[in-house]
Amino acid sequence: MTPDASELLKKALALPPEARAALATSLFESLDQEPADEGVEAAWSEEVKRRIEDIDSGKVQMIPYEEVLRRLAALLSDASK
Repeated sequence: MTPDASELLKKALALPPEARAALATSLFESLDQEPADEGVEAAWSEEVKRRIEDIDSGKVQMIPYEEVLRRLAALLSDASK
């Protein structure tokens, strides 16, 4: 990190939480300068709609968060052996 960036960070960290959050959001959004493919938004919208319909119709079952964590821990444990 350059000295200028370090000084900016020091000043940013001294800001109140709401101001830091707004600054972080602005900085994060500035990283995404590529124009979005118009088809991507439509495709994601359709995918979300399909998934909601699958849940509402009972076609798929939701898994409780605790169960997801248990399964993930088991997978990670097996992978580290």
